[in-house]
Amino acid sequence: MTPSPQRISVVIPTLHEEEYIKRLLIRLVNMKPQPEIIVVDSDIKDTTVNIAQEYTPKVYKSPERGISKARNLGARKAEGDILVFLDADVTPPLDLTEKLLKSFEDESVVGVTCNIMPAKPTPVENAFFKFYNLLLKFCSLFVPHSRGELLAARRDAFFKVGGFNEELSCLEDHDLAMRLSKLGRFIYNDDMVVYESMRRFRKLGIRKVLSSWIANYLWLTIFGKPKDSEWRPIR
Repeated sequence: MTPSPQRISVVIPTLHEEEYIKRLLIRLVNMKPQPEIIVVDSDIKDTTVNIAQEYTPKVYKSPERGISKARNLGARKAEGDILVFLDADVTPPLDLTEKLLKSFEDESVVGVTCNIMPAKPTPVENAFFKFYNLLLKFCSLFVPHSRGELLAARRDAFFKVGGFNEELSCLEDHDLAMRLSKLGRFIYNDDMVVYESMRRFRKLGIRKVLSSWIANYLWLTIFGKPKDSEWRPIR
Protein backbone atom coordinates (compact mmCIF):
# COMPACT_ATOMS: atom_id res chain seq x y z
CA MET A 1 0.00 0.00 0.00
CA THR A 2 1.44 3.37 -1.05
CA PRO A 3 1.62 5.83 1.88
CA SER A 4 -0.35 9.05 1.46
CA PRO A 5 1.78 12.07 0.55
CA GLN A 6 2.91 14.27 3.39
CA ARG A 7 1.41 17.73 3.68
CA ILE A 8 3.36 20.82 4.64
CA SER A 9 2.02 23.57 6.88
CA VAL A 10 3.84 26.91 7.00
CA VAL A 11 3.50 28.95 10.19
CA ILE A 12 4.37 32.66 10.08
CA PRO A 13 4.40 34.75 13.29
CA THR A 14 3.85 38.44 12.64
CA LEU A 15 4.22 41.73 14.48
CA HIS A 16 3.89 44.87 12.35
CA GLU A 17 4.90 43.04 9.16
CA GLU A 18 2.77 44.89 6.60
CA GLU A 19 5.90 45.84 4.64
CA TYR A 20 7.01 42.23 4.07
CA ILE A 21 4.13 39.78 4.51
CA LYS A 22 2.56 40.14 1.07
CA ARG A 23 5.78 39.27 -0.75
CA LEU A 24 6.19 36.09 1.30
CA LEU A 25 2.57 35.00 0.92
CA ILE A 26 2.65 35.44 -2.87
CA ARG A 27 5.62 33.09 -3.05
CA LEU A 28 3.94 30.52 -0.82
CA VAL A 29 0.71 30.38 -2.84
CA ASN A 30 2.77 29.86 -6.00
CA MET A 31 4.67 26.87 -4.65
CA LYS A 32 4.01 23.33 -5.82
CA PRO A 33 2.91 21.49 -3.85
CA GLN A 34 1.22 24.45 -2.19
CA PRO A 35 1.50 24.41 1.60
CA GLU A 36 -1.16 25.17 4.14
CA ILE A 37 -0.48 28.77 5.23
CA ILE A 38 -1.04 29.90 8.82
CA VAL A 39 -0.40 33.45 10.04
CA VAL A 40 -0.42 34.27 13.75
CA ASP A 41 -0.42 38.00 14.48
CA SER A 42 0.50 39.61 17.79
CA ASP A 43 -0.81 43.12 17.11
CA ILE A 44 -3.72 44.03 14.81
CA LYS A 45 -3.03 47.77 14.80
CA ASP A 46 -1.53 47.75 11.28
CA THR A 47 -2.70 46.11 8.04
CA THR A 48 -0.79 42.82 8.41
CA VAL A 49 -3.92 40.80 9.19
CA ASN A 50 -5.91 42.32 6.33
CA ILE A 51 -3.14 41.52 3.87
CA ALA A 52 -2.76 37.95 5.18
CA GLN A 53 -6.49 37.26 4.89
CA GLU A 54 -6.26 37.88 1.14
CA TYR A 55 -4.07 34.78 0.81
CA THR A 56 -5.17 32.40 3.57
CA PRO A 57 -8.26 31.90 5.73
CA LYS A 58 -6.07 30.70 8.59
CA VAL A 59 -5.12 33.97 10.27
CA TYR A 60 -5.17 34.01 14.06
CA LYS A 61 -4.62 36.51 16.85
CA SER A 62 -2.14 35.53 19.54
CA PRO A 63 -3.50 36.48 22.98
CA GLU A 64 0.04 37.24 24.17
CA ARG A 65 3.10 38.65 22.48
CA GLY A 66 6.06 36.36 22.01
CA ILE A 67 7.38 34.65 18.90
CA SER A 68 7.38 31.20 20.52
CA LYS A 69 3.80 31.64 21.70
CA ALA A 70 2.73 32.61 18.18
CA ARG A 71 4.58 29.70 16.59
CA ASN A 72 3.15 27.17 19.03
CA LEU A 73 -0.36 28.51 18.46
CA GLY A 74 0.13 28.21 14.70
CA ALA A 75 1.42 24.65 15.09
CA ARG A 76 -1.69 23.70 17.04
CA LYS A 77 -3.88 25.08 14.24
CA ALA A 78 -1.87 23.33 11.52
CA GLU A 79 -3.00 20.14 9.82
CA GLY A 80 0.22 19.20 8.03
CA ASP A 81 2.58 16.34 8.75
CA ILE A 82 5.54 18.71 8.40
CA LEU A 83 5.58 22.07 10.17
CA VAL A 84 7.66 24.84 8.62
CA PHE A 85 8.32 28.00 10.59
CA LEU A 86 9.25 31.08 8.56
CA ASP A 87 9.92 34.65 9.60
CA ALA A 88 7.73 37.17 7.82
CA ASP A 89 10.63 39.08 6.26
CA VAL A 90 12.21 36.17 4.38
CA THR A 91 12.16 35.12 0.73
CA PRO A 92 12.16 31.32 0.38
CA PRO A 93 12.88 29.49 -2.89
CA LEU A 94 9.83 28.60 -4.99
CA ASP A 95 10.79 24.92 -4.80
CA LEU A 96 10.89 25.04 -0.98
CA THR A 97 8.09 22.54 -0.38
CA GLU A 98 9.46 20.15 -2.98
CA LYS A 99 12.92 20.15 -1.42
CA LEU A 100 11.59 19.83 2.12
CA LEU A 101 9.48 16.83 1.18
CA LYS A 102 12.56 15.23 -0.32
CA SER A 103 14.53 15.88 2.89
CA PHE A 104 11.84 14.21 4.98
CA GLU A 105 11.73 11.11 2.77
CA ASP A 106 14.42 9.84 5.13
CA GLU A 107 12.38 8.65 8.12
CA SER A 108 15.29 9.28 10.49
CA VAL A 109 15.10 13.04 9.79
CA VAL A 110 13.01 14.97 12.33
CA GLY A 111 14.11 18.51 11.52
CA VAL A 112 15.62 20.61 8.75
CA THR A 113 17.24 24.01 8.36
CA CYS A 114 19.20 25.53 5.47
CA ASN A 115 21.43 28.33 4.24
CA ILE A 116 20.34 31.83 5.24
CA MET A 117 21.61 34.66 3.05
CA PRO A 118 20.96 38.40 3.05
CA ALA A 119 18.58 40.03 0.60
CA LYS A 120 20.23 42.83 -1.39
CA PRO A 121 23.49 42.53 0.56
CA THR A 122 26.49 44.77 0.77
CA PRO A 123 29.81 43.01 0.00
CA VAL A 124 30.57 42.82 3.75
CA GLU A 125 27.15 41.31 4.55
CA ASN A 126 27.50 38.81 1.73
CA ALA A 127 30.94 37.69 2.91
CA PHE A 128 29.80 37.45 6.53
CA PHE A 129 26.80 35.26 5.73
CA LYS A 130 28.79 32.95 3.46
CA PHE A 131 31.27 32.38 6.28
CA TYR A 132 28.48 32.02 8.84
CA ASN A 133 26.67 29.39 6.76
CA LEU A 134 29.90 27.41 6.32
CA LEU A 135 30.46 27.55 10.07
CA LEU A 136 26.92 26.37 10.85
CA LYS A 137 27.14 23.61 8.27
CA PHE A 138 30.33 22.32 9.89
CA CYS A 139 29.04 22.71 13.46
CA SER A 140 25.79 20.92 12.56
CA LEU A 141 27.81 17.73 12.21
CA PHE A 142 28.26 17.84 15.98
CA VAL A 143 25.69 20.25 17.46
CA PRO A 144 22.39 20.94 15.62
CA HIS A 145 21.50 24.58 15.21
CA SER A 146 18.78 26.51 13.45
CA ARG A 147 17.82 30.13 13.05
CA GLY A 148 14.16 31.10 12.96
CA GLU A 149 14.26 32.26 9.35
CA LEU A 150 13.49 28.63 8.46
CA LEU A 151 13.01 25.67 10.75
CA ALA A 152 11.07 22.59 9.63
CA ALA A 153 10.03 19.70 11.86
CA ARG A 154 7.93 16.58 11.74
CA ARG A 155 4.64 17.32 13.44
CA ASP A 156 4.76 14.33 15.78
CA ALA A 157 8.34 15.09 16.84
CA PHE A 158 7.56 18.77 17.38
CA PHE A 159 4.74 18.03 19.79
CA LYS A 160 6.60 15.17 21.44
CA VAL A 161 9.35 17.57 22.58
CA GLY A 162 6.83 20.22 23.61
CA GLY A 163 7.28 22.70 20.76
CA PHE A 164 9.09 26.00 21.23
CA ASN A 165 10.12 26.96 24.76
CA GLU A 166 7.95 30.01 25.48
CA GLU A 167 10.18 31.04 28.39
CA LEU A 168 13.16 31.86 26.16
CA SER A 169 13.48 35.43 24.88
CA CYS A 170 15.66 34.29 21.97
CA LEU A 171 17.52 31.20 20.68
CA GLU A 172 14.23 29.31 20.96
CA ASP A 173 14.97 27.96 17.46
CA HIS A 174 18.37 26.56 18.50
CA ASP A 175 16.82 25.12 21.66
CA LEU A 176 14.14 23.34 19.64
CA ALA A 177 16.71 21.94 17.20
CA MET A 178 18.69 20.52 20.11
CA ARG A 179 15.64 18.82 21.63
CA LEU A 180 14.46 17.48 18.27
CA SER A 181 17.90 15.95 17.67
CA LYS A 182 17.31 13.63 20.62
CA LEU A 183 14.53 11.96 18.61
CA GLY A 184 16.30 11.72 15.27
CA ARG A 185 18.45 13.62 12.79
CA PHE A 186 18.26 17.41 12.54
CA ILE A 187 19.89 18.17 9.20
CA TYR A 188 21.35 21.16 7.37
CA ASN A 189 20.02 21.13 3.79
CA ASP A 190 22.78 22.79 1.78
CA ASP A 191 20.60 22.68 -1.34
CA MET A 192 18.22 25.39 -0.07
CA VAL A 193 18.72 29.11 0.46
CA VAL A 194 16.34 31.46 2.26
CA TYR A 195 16.98 35.19 1.96
CA GLU A 196 16.32 37.44 4.95
CA SER A 197 15.90 41.19 5.12
CA MET A 198 18.79 43.09 6.61
CA ARG A 199 16.67 45.36 8.80
CA ARG A 200 18.27 44.29 12.09
CA PHE A 201 21.80 44.35 10.70
CA ARG A 202 21.29 47.71 8.98
CA LYS A 203 19.89 49.34 12.11
CA LEU A 204 22.22 47.84 14.73
CA GLY A 205 25.29 46.91 12.69
CA ILE A 206 26.90 43.50 12.18
CA ARG A 207 29.23 43.85 15.18
CA LYS A 208 26.41 44.54 17.62
CA VAL A 209 24.18 41.78 16.25
CA LEU A 210 27.01 39.25 16.30
CA SER A 211 28.08 40.14 19.85
CA SER A 212 24.46 39.72 20.96
CA TRP A 213 24.26 36.28 19.30
CA ILE A 214 27.47 35.12 20.98
CA ALA A 215 26.56 36.44 24.44
CA ASN A 216 23.08 34.91 24.37
CA TYR A 217 24.38 31.58 23.08
CA LEU A 218 27.02 31.36 25.82
CA TRP A 219 24.51 32.25 28.52
CA LEU A 220 22.04 29.67 27.21
CA THR A 221 24.77 27.02 27.16
CA ILE A 222 26.09 27.84 30.64
CA PHE A 223 23.03 29.06 32.54
CA GLY A 224 20.16 27.52 30.58
CA LYS A 225 18.69 30.86 29.50
CA PRO A 226 19.74 33.72 27.20
CA LYS A 227 21.46 36.84 28.54
CA ASP A 228 18.78 39.16 27.13
CA SER A 229 15.45 39.01 28.93
CA GLU A 230 13.73 40.48 25.86
CA TRP A 231 14.42 40.31 22.12
CA ARG A 232 13.53 43.73 20.77
CA PRO A 233 11.72 43.72 17.41
CA ILE A 234 13.31 45.83 14.68
CA ARG A 235 10.84 47.41 12.28
